[in-house]
Amino acid sequence: MKIHILQGARQDLLEGYNFYDRQDAGLGSYFLTSLAADIDSLRIYAGIHPLWWDYHRMLAKRFPFAVYYRHEGKNVYVWAVADCRKNPISLKKKLP
Repeated sequence: MKIHILQGARQDLLEGYNFYDRQDAGLGSYFLTSLAADIDSLRIYAGIHPLWWDYHRMLAKRFPFAVYYRHEGKNVYVWAVADCRKNPISLKKKLP
C-alpha cells in the first residue's frame, strides 16, 4: 500500500505543527510524529473508516484532528488533516 499525502494535507500538518509548537517547545514535533503514525496505519486499515463527503475519515489517536483520505486500489490519497475544533463547513469547501 502506498500513501500519498497531497499538498493540502501537507499544509494542514504544517499549520498543526506551528500551532502546537507555539503552545510548548517540542509539542509540534510530537504532533507530527503522532499524526505520521496514524497516517502510516492506513497501510493496514485503509478503507475501514466511515465515509464523510465521499472521503474516509480517520480520527487521530492523540490530537483532535481527522485525516480525510480516499482509498483507490493499492494507493491511499490523504486530502486533508483537519482540526476537529474548526467549523466543518470550511473543511467541506476545501475538499474537492
